[in-house]
Amino acid sequence: MADKHTSGLTAIWISLISNVFLTVMKVTAGLLLSSPVLLADGVHNAGDIIATVAALTSSMVSKKPADDDHPYGHGKAEVVASAFVAIVLVIAALWIGYQSIGALFEPPEAENWLALGAAAVSLVWKQWLYVYTLRVGKATNSKSVLATAYDHLADVYASLAAVIGIGIGLLGDQFDWHWAAYGDPVAGIIVSLLVLKLAVEIGRDSVDILMERNVATEKLAQYEALLMAVEHVKRIDRVRAREHGHYVTVDVRVGVPGAYTIQQGHDIGRMIKQRIMDADPDVVEVMVHLNPWYEGEK
Repeated sequence: MADKHTSGLTAIWISLISNVFLTVMKVTAGLLLSSPVLLADGVHNAGDIIATVAALTSSMVSKKPADDDHPYGHGKAEVVASAFVAIVLVIAALWIGYQSIGALFEPPEAENWLALGAAAVSLVWKQWLYVYTLRVGKATNSKSVLATAYDHLADVYASLAAVIGIGIGLLGDQFDWHWAAYGDPVAGIIVSLLVLKLAVEIGRDSVDILMERNVATEKLAQYEALLMAVEHVKRIDRVRAREHGHYVTVDVRVGVPGAYTIQQGHDIGRMIKQRIMDADPDVVEVMVHLNPWYEGEK
């Protein structure tokens, strides 16, 4: 668990440093080259810095052990950060859409090859960051790292729009295509819708976890199969599990022979807990409730 947490923190630190560098590069290039799309992309990246700091802070809080005030641990701090990233993405989507729609009603700016180069560098860098953080996020089951990965994906969309828009503008200047001057804002509008869709998906997942949604049906079926494989379990009364950021807690109610002693019931409970935790490394706690079962009951 400690190694996973270190990997997640490293991924977020790399993302934070990258976002700071790309923000400075895009804003500076946008101002010097009079490129509205690059400037808007840089402002978007500035919002990413805030989101990444939130992810970093939540990841550090989530590793704190359980205490009297938080007996289930601090894992949901990552979920709160994920919801915050969703809000940042909504704001970014509205900003990109607003800027793009406004550009349709203004005289088009002349495009520049240096602006295209800056957008291309951002595109390649963000694509690598997305793949890297997504892989780490899935390996560590970290909601804050996964939210950072999808934030990078939104930046990939924005940078791709900048590359396409600036590229079409440059081709329009070369071949005297007057309509090509509006390729940039049209691409920006499409990107704003994609980023908004991504934000809704991240936000919905965060809300589901905060509202104690059950884990996936496939996971519950796995736990039930493990319970039925325990020799002394005669009946499954209830199985439920919930996510707490990067870990899972499981509650089970099973029927065992009513004539068993307390010691036998205790041993069965320990066996159930160990089997589930061995089968699923994301599970850190299993609460077992034993109900009496008697021969001949339905």
